[in-house]
Amino acid sequence: QLNLVESGGGSVQAGGSLTLSCTYSGATRQMYTMGWFRLAPEKASEGPPPVRMREAVATFDSDGHVAYADSVKGRFTISKDGATQTLNLQMNNVKPEDTAMYYCAAGNAIYTAAQALGKFADYYGADYWGKGTLVTISA
Repeated sequence: QLNLVESGGGSVQAGGSLTLSCTYSGATRQMYTMGWFRLAPEKASEGPPPVRMREAVATFDSDGHVAYADSVKGRFTISKDGATQTLNLQMNNVKPEDTAMYYCAAGNAIYTAAQALGKFADYYGADYWGKGTLVTISA
């Protein structure tokens, strides 16, 4: 069992920056592909069951490769710190359309970062999910 806890969400003006963190604990000896995904706030409040399809943001695989959705390329940076057991998302030049609930996910390390963008966008494609952290960007 891997536990994922997101933090760092908040309200920021367009053009600003924000850093999200996902702290993972539990079965950390196993390798995972991890990533960030998001849902519009009105979608995030639906359920149970969880909304199935999420928008991919960025992923990080067990070989250290990363992948980004086109909508965030050049603005967001994903990184992983094994020492602190955190997966981070640095968000720069944020836009109102970045407003969403951001979720951390972890799944089978067999998936490359590029593959995970699609695979984990389906809620059931990843093995573990955090509860999310809300990001609100004002114009």
